[in-house]
Amino acid sequence: MSDMLPSDKTDPETTPLPEIRFLKLLVTVLTGTMIAGLLAIIALFVIRLPGGAPALPVLPAEISLPEGELPDAVTFAKDYTVVVTQSGQILLYDATGRLRQSVRPD
Repeated sequence: MSDMLPSDKTDPETTPLPEIRFLKLLVTVLTGTMIAGLLAIIALFVIRLPGGAPALPVLPAEISLPEGELPDAVTFAKDYTVVVTQSGQILLYDATGRLRQSVRPD
């Protein structure tokens, strides 16, 4: 404080240091950037997420597995239902529930 000249008219206790003014500016810029980023993320969610639920596949009323087979996995495609049995056999059914193809991988 001794480096101040008597001709300085500003009060040293009320004048913020240059470092403090710089930090205030940094905090203000960071706050604005964070608000802009949050608004951008919200806008992307609104734009990218679909408005309605996706259409579910049409499932057959009944699927008959071969005798002694138990399902291990089932998946649905647009026009087919695929069943993988516990013995490893892959069964492909059409939209009516009729067995179209049976595959046993090597």
